[in-house]
Amino acid sequence: MTDLKITLIRSAAHRLPNQRKVVKALGLGRINSSVVLPDNAATRGALMKIAHLISVEEVNK
Repeated sequence: MTDLKITLIRSAAHRLPNQRKVVKALGLGRINSSVVLPDNAATRGALMKIAHLISVEEVNK
């Protein structure tokens, strides 16, 4: 199973409230902050809502 390394590359300030909530729920705080999350349907759905704010890399366990 692979994991996804998600990095916030653009600020969530001045974005739609739902987008700001998704960024916070994923554990991203500041620009260039990263988290490693499992690759599943729930994570992918959240990433699609903020795809313009993040970069995603696959990480093998």
